[in-house]
Amino acid sequence: MILRRKTHGITLHSLLYVQLLTHIALQSVAFRPSTAGNDENGETALGGTHRADDQAPLNIDYDSPAVPYPIVEDEMLDTHQNETTFLVLIDALEKMQSHYFAIWPGTWPSAIDWTAAVMGTQVSATLSAITSSAKVIVGTGDNGAITNGESKSYENMINQYFTQIISFYHGENAFSLRTQAYDDMLWVVLGWLEGVKFIRLHSRLHYAPIAPLDSRAAEDVNTSVWYAQQFMPQFAHRAHVFYDLASRGWDTSLCGGGMVWNPYLAPYKNAITNQLFIAASVAMYLYFPGDDDPSPFSSGLPTAEQDGVPPAKAHDMRYLDNAIRAYDWLQKSNMTNGQGLYIDGFHIRGWRGGPNGSHGTGHCDLRDEKVYTYNQGVILSGTRGLWDSTGLLRYLQDGHELIRKVIKATGWDNRDDPDPWVRYRWAGLGRNGIMEEECDASGSCSQNAQTFKGIWWYHFTIFCAPLEIGSNDEAEVLHRMSCKGYGEWVRRNADAAKWTRNENGEYGTWWGKHPWQRQQQHSEVRSPTGEGTDYRNIGVPQNEIWRLPDDDERFKGCSDTKIAGIWENDKARSGIPRAPHTKDGASQWDLNDRGRGRTVETQSGGLAVLRALYKWEKWY
Repeated sequence: MILRRKTHGITLHSLLYVQLLTHIALQSVAFRPSTAGNDENGETALGGTHRADDQAPLNIDYDSPAVPYPIVEDEMLDTHQNETTFLVLIDALEKMQSHYFAIWPGTWPSAIDWTAAVMGTQVSATLSAITSSAKVIVGTGDNGAITNGESKSYENMINQYFTQIISFYHGENAFSLRTQAYDDMLWVVLGWLEGVKFIRLHSRLHYAPIAPLDSRAAEDVNTSVWYAQQFMPQFAHRAHVFYDLASRGWDTSLCGGGMVWNPYLAPYKNAITNQLFIAASVAMYLYFPGDDDPSPFSSGLPTAEQDGVPPAKAHDMRYLDNAIRAYDWLQKSNMTNGQGLYIDGFHIRGWRGGPNGSHGTGHCDLRDEKVYTYNQGVILSGTRGLWDSTGLLRYLQDGHELIRKVIKATGWDNRDDPDPWVRYRWAGLGRNGIMEEECDASGSCSQNAQTFKGIWWYHFTIFCAPLEIGSNDEAEVLHRMSCKGYGEWVRRNADAAKWTRNENGEYGTWWGKHPWQRQQQHSEVRSPTGEGTDYRNIGVPQNEIWRLPDDDERFKGCSDTKIAGIWENDKARSGIPRAPHTKDGASQWDLNDRGRGRTVETQSGGLAVLRALYKWEKWY
């Protein structure tokens, strides 16, 4: 039996789910997966730790200012005993898909192209967490039949959400994404590689191989009988095409290297595009199964390649080389601030392109100091992948150092201070130990920013998966003790996210705020005042720093602060609460209904932090 709270309780859409999840919850308490050779989903990417110097070619083998009152009361952060993390995770996924996903177009209609790619990634990663929670779904008898009704129902739930991922493969706006910014393309790469990882994991855990269990068949998921194997070539091909397209953003003519963000703007080398290139490159090396499909799927291919996309092999060293080169460039780029957090990026002073243009200084010397949560997160899966690929301890050390700086920047050290002006002072990425986007408090976050925290937690979860036991005793101890030590902070953020749920089980974006806050307190909320250009929330400025020379005439007369695409009179973005809610007979405001309100992007943030907590509980 699942208990329900009046406002925030779990209400699954069928009695079948209630019976099924209760069984799974009991099972998950008893089941602790082995930490030997695990990636974040409990499987080894290539069967162990891999070094760059011993790789043989492989064929296709188809993973601010202070706030004058408490934002979150400590008693609100207690774990509710009637809500196990697993059940809450499943409920968050169910709400995300039933409230926001539409099967007929095969997408989340309210999402934009790149956030939809992230939504698909989050769903696939959550399915991996779910399937890891049970030892056996399908029987191991001669015919591999379903053993009982519970197992069949469990498998049906997984297939329900996976078929939505298949639907999204066809619903994804791939033809538009191929002409967008390079970071948009790289989200697509990560998403479909996550789908590949899920298919491999589910097949390995729950389906008997067709071939005899010799040394090769035990690792070769192509022997699986699960129907989803047929989709791996399509997933791999899309990842391959978009990786090749995005790789054109690597530029050595300015700043000595680095990825350009957007080919349709003045050169801007930002943290997110370079971190994505690192993460996508090492993921291609570790998880890409190979692709020999020549379908171009892009009119943007050079004439010489119109006959088809060249084949790509699994575990190709060029992917690892790209990741190492890009990581080395990022580390030397001076793209961090005094807190050790990544700023947004660099422009080139004096650059004016075109036929008669100039490279200016040619150096990344105009810093944009804006700090976003996801700029601290994507690099974590990159550093973990580089460790898995090379065994070099410095990659793990860099990742843990960044995580500790992020935790500190959420105000973790001040969480027990008796002075509320200290406890709730903006610390750089939040306050009171809870992660926050700068725009959360004002309710002014765009779709971009509403997605950012979920991205951070997704990559954190990849990073903190246990290392292969025996691969490096020093590294294994360092990593295990460090990740275990983050647990209190992880739980605090997951509990804070849960408290933003409304009566429909939908998550808000401002985790640092209890959803029921009296109206008169709204005017006392203050947003942090950060430096830099907040182009992720209000658009790209129409000035010569950001725009191409050909745009000068079009934007002539516009001030530097005139923003392209700003919603000047859009009350939905104004930060004003939409309407009063009623609780216990009183009229009160839900501050997470301001601006864009609750969306599939905010739901994915709740899903990601809950998945992080669930996996942490299983691992540590």
